[in-house]
Amino acid sequence: SDKPDLRFDLKLWEVTDAVRDCGFSVFKNAVETGARIRGIRFPGGASMSRKEIGELEEFCKEFGAKGMAWLAVQDGEGASTSASGRKVRGSIAKFFTPEELEAILTEAKAEENDLLCMIADEYMVGNNVLARLRNEIGNRCGLRDPRKLNFIWVLDFPLVEWDANANRWSPAHHPFAAPKDEDLQYLESDPGRVRADCYDIVCNGTEWASGSIRIHRADIQSRVFSLLGIDVETQRSRFGHMLDAFSFGAPPHGGFAPGIDRLVMILLNEENIREVIAFPKMGNGYDPMMDAPSEIDAAQWAEMGLRLS
Repeated sequence: SDKPDLRFDLKLWEVTDAVRDCGFSVFKNAVETGARIRGIRFPGGASMSRKEIGELEEFCKEFGAKGMAWLAVQDGEGASTSASGRKVRGSIAKFFTPEELEAILTEAKAEENDLLCMIADEYMVGNNVLARLRNEIGNRCGLRDPRKLNFIWVLDFPLVEWDANANRWSPAHHPFAAPKDEDLQYLESDPGRVRADCYDIVCNGTEWASGSIRIHRADIQSRVFSLLGIDVETQRSRFGHMLDAFSFGAPPHGGFAPGIDRLVMILLNEENIREVIAFPKMGNGYDPMMDAPSEIDAAQWAEMGLRLS
């Protein structure tokens, strides 16, 4: 997660290699297509009913998961036994060998009466789902203490991410963030390895401030544009003014933008930022205080050089 809540210590874990050849076809087929099998531990969750576990699965589906597999570290009807003799129940438990079950329990640092929730999906999709599930578990278990403020720096963001739909690299933040100097050698040969000089401050799972050092050299900016599929002609027509300015020797520069309203929201223990800003918009973008957006009269259309079509 790029905004983890570190007030509680529940870490994500991975069992891709451990279940690569297991008898559970969903996991086995997922691994063969390049997916990762990752999970989160729900302390004491084994005592939940099937209906409650089903609600957790629906929660995961809301954020892009195809489903959620689970194992309960608890004895019961049809329970399987791990290599160390621990009992594990669940509809998928029978598909694993004792050694595979033991590997899952070990990676999860599972304790008696835990529920192990697992997602089989692409790395980024799984991260997003499990990060949200982690916060939900933290809420249910009372682990997100509102009296604590846990500030952390998040560094070393990727410069680009692969866009499967467009079949090209896309900027993880924006195309003007500077690559780290030591990673420039990989810009063309291994773009996914390149880190950006970006930095966030996160508090209690909420991004509070974000910033980056910007590119200030024309040659590096042109290389990044080319990586993103922007040809030289388009670079000149859209960004020629910037490239020319850089060529005269622009100084290194960067910035940082804190969200004061977000910090106030955290300090007041509010879950919705609309509660702490002066003129909050409704869900549809309507501002009830200013009655905006409202009708535009003919003089305003003329002033803007626009007409309603």
